[in-house]
Amino acid sequence: MIEPEVSTIKPQPADKNKIWKIWWVAIILGVVTAAEFFVALQFPESWKDFKIFLFIGMTFIKAGYIVMEFMHLGHEQKSLMWTILLPTAFVVWLLGALFIQADAIYLAIYG
Repeated sequence: MIEPEVSTIKPQPADKNKIWKIWWVAIILGVVTAAEFFVALQFPESWKDFKIFLFIGMTFIKAGYIVMEFMHLGHEQKSLMWTILLPTAFVVWLLGALFIQADAIYLAIYG
């Protein structure tokens, strides 16, 4: 009888560049998150509109960086990147326009 061949799993050595890249991504996301906390806790409440603008901007920065690194979109061809980014930008613009119009209609009826 022929005995089945047993394969062994051999660990590969740690890739220092990949480990450093993971730490670098974590540091960047941590800095942006710390900046969000700083804005939330240190800016006066009278700057509400400015704070909202900063939060939205920092959220886009974090989301874009996460998509670029963890979903590997930053390493794809430019045509695929634009195929995903342009419709996403249009949807974000559409949501903003709908919220503005909804507010105007609400104020016209009840304001």
